[in-house]
Amino acid sequence: MPQPDPIASRAEQSFVDRYGSGPGAPVCVVIAAFDEAPSVASVVTSLPSEVSGLATECLVVDDGSTDGTAEVAAEAGALVCRLSANRGQGVALRCGYALATRRGARVIVTMDADGQFDASEMPGLVEPVLDGRADMVQGSRRLGRSEAHDRVRAAGVVFFSWLISTLTGTRITDPANGFRAFLPEVPARVPLRQPQYQTSELLIGALALGYRVTEAPVTVRLRQAGVSKKGANLLYGVRFGRVVVSTWLRLRTRGDRRAASTRR
Repeated sequence: MPQPDPIASRAEQSFVDRYGSGPGAPVCVVIAAFDEAPSVASVVTSLPSEVSGLATECLVVDDGSTDGTAEVAAEAGALVCRLSANRGQGVALRCGYALATRRGARVIVTMDADGQFDASEMPGLVEPVLDGRADMVQGSRRLGRSEAHDRVRAAGVVFFSWLISTLTGTRITDPANGFRAFLPEVPARVPLRQPQYQTSELLIGALALGYRVTEAPVTVRLRQAGVSKKGANLLYGVRFGRVVVSTWLRLRTRGDRRAASTRR
């Protein structure tokens, strides 16, 4: 396992000093944000106050933004953990997972700060976890709908869906989708190392450890403002593919297909 990031550790302690360690809401929505001031407030305010009868709270991890993202998110009602420097989405999400777990969340939901996801679709992700039918529910634009017209990116989603399905033996249709819900124990037990592209790392890790992973249809809308931080299609594809293959190679030899402790 990688050594704790000192910047992330200080940010987590600062968060606990400000908000306390809990108890928080049963459903915690974790959003990693980097320079998303134009859109983060509308994302935060769009979140439902409860899902399936359980209260929700929003935890925004500001990954060293320079445009006032943290302040905008806090004004919109989010709990904010602010990293003093940009450490990557993977590091920011790990902070969010740890803090949500400390606050006693029963389910963690992740979504992006750019407004591409429809918060009204959250029950479809959360309810299978709450009902004990799944340990992790992955949102899928291929089962739902996408407003994007980038054919290269769409082809990449299809290719990596095939690759991950082939490697893991589980049918996955949208491995790059950041709208998902899962038990807090999933990121606590999956060895997470990637500073970026953690979406596929957590997914492959959950499958490798025997967690029950299902998919639910979601909508992926056009970005509300700003530009994607993922980079050009080719570069993004190469980096994403490298994480997929390296994670699978690292975890497939563990021989650790134990069932999740929450399985019935």
